[in-house]
Amino acid sequence: MTSNPTPQDNTTGNALAMAVLNSVQNPVILVDAEGKVAFANWEAESFFGSSAAYLAKNKISTFIPFGSPLLALIDQVRERKAPVNEYRVDLSSPRLGQEKLVDLYVAPVVSEPGSVVIVFQERSMADKIDRQLTHRAAARSVTGLASMLAHEIKNPLSGIRGAAQLLETSVPDEDRALTRLICDETDRIVSLVDRMEVFSDERPVDRTALNIHSVLDHVKAVAKAGFARNIKFLEMYDPSLPSVYANRDQLIQVFLNLIKNAAEAIGGQSDGEITLTTAYRPGIRLSVAGTREKISLPLEFCVIDNGPGVPADILPHLFDPFITTKTNGSGLGLALVAKIIGAHGGIIECDSQPRRTVFRVLMPMHKEDSAFDDAVTLNSTGSVK
Repeated sequence: MTSNPTPQDNTTGNALAMAVLNSVQNPVILVDAEGKVAFANWEAESFFGSSAAYLAKNKISTFIPFGSPLLALIDQVRERKAPVNEYRVDLSSPRLGQEKLVDLYVAPVVSEPGSVVIVFQERSMADKIDRQLTHRAAARSVTGLASMLAHEIKNPLSGIRGAAQLLETSVPDEDRALTRLICDETDRIVSLVDRMEVFSDERPVDRTALNIHSVLDHVKAVAKAGFARNIKFLEMYDPSLPSVYANRDQLIQVFLNLIKNAAEAIGGQSDGEITLTTAYRPGIRLSVAGTREKISLPLEFCVIDNGPGVPADILPHLFDPFITTKTNGSGLGLALVAKIIGAHGGIIECDSQPRRTVFRVLMPMHKEDSAFDDAVTLNSTGSVK
C-alpha cells in the first residue's frame, strides 16, 4: 500500500525539478493548452530575452516568427500525443536575433492534457565547431602543399635569382630593369612560400599560464603605434578571469592579426572603433577525437569592429587558406590564426553584419585554475545563470 505524497514532499519535488531544469544548458519551456508559456528555465529566459514572468503572460506565438514551423509541431504533438523531433528550424527574427537556427524536441505532458514541453538546441555552436574541423583539415592540406613548395620551388628560384643577378652586370642599362624585376618577383614568391611553411610546423606548442589582459595590452600598444593609430580602442575586460593556457608569442601573433584585419576593414572611417572583450563562459566543451575526453573552453576573447562587415558569401570560408577580401592579400593570415588556436585546443568563429564584426576566440584555461571552473559550474545550478 502506497501513501499519498504530503504537501512538503510536493514542495521538495518541485524545487528539485526546478533546480534540474535550470541547470540544463538548453532552453526548455512548457506551453499550456491555451498556447501560453507556463514555464521557462533560465536558458529559455536568455534565449527569448524575456523573464519567465513576462513569458507567462503571453502566448508562444508572440515570441517566434509568424508562420513558424514550431506552431505546426505543437499542434502535431497535441494531436498525435507523441513526441516529435525537428532539425534545423530557423527562428530568426528581430526579437530573437539573426542566425537562430535550432533543433527542436516537442513532447506532450501526460499529466497536463494539451500541454507540451519544448527543448531548443541551438545549432550555431555545433555548426561553428563543425566548421572549425573543416578549417583544420584545410590547414593540413596547406601543410602538405607548403612542404612540397619548400623543396620543389625554393631551390629553382634561388638559381633563377642568381642567374638574373649575373645578367644584371652584363646587360645594357635599359634592360637592367627587367633583371631587377626577375629578382623582385622571385623574392616575393620565396616570401610567400616562407609564410606557407609555418603551416608545416607540427611541433607541440610550448604553453604556460598567461594573463590574457597583458597580451591584449601589448598588442594594442603595438597597433596604436602603427597601423591603428587613428582608431579608437574600447576595453570590456573581466578582471577576475583565470589564466589562459597558451603560448604568449603565438597569442600575440593571433590578436595582432585579428586587430590588423579589423583596422583594415575600418579603413579611413572617421568613427572607427575596435572593442576588445574578455569573459568567462562556462558550459562550452569540445570532444577530443579518439577519446572520451571533453576539453572545457570557458575563456572567451573577442575583437569587435564597426567596419562594413564580411561579405556573406565569404563568411563560411573565412578561415580557409587563400580566402581573402583584400586586393593584394594572400589569404593565409586567418588560416594561420585558426591553426594556432586549433593547436591550443580552442576554436575561433566570426559573426558579421554591417557595423559589427565579431571575431570570438574560445580557449581552455590553465589546469591549476580548474577549481575556479568547478566552482562556477556548481554555482550555475544555483544563483548564477
